Amino acid sequence: MTGGMPATGIVLPVEVLSSVWFTVLAQFVAVNTVLYVCLTILKILPAPRHRWRGGRSRRRETRSIHPDAPE
Repeated sequence: MTGGMPATGIVLPVEVLSSVWFTVLAQFVAVNTVLYVCLTILKILPAPRHRWRGGRSRRRETRSIHPDAPE
């Protein structure tokens, strides 16, 4: 920088960028961004499948259209 120019950010002056409210806002935006990135990654990944043996999800007899076919 040249000696005659005041210290400023790209859009806002340094006083605004170093203020408490701007720091709190920047931290909120950072946490919010990380939260939404994590939610997006979880939405993209496939859901886990539980493969339990037995239980209510298994039938005692077949309900196939070919009931005598081997399983």
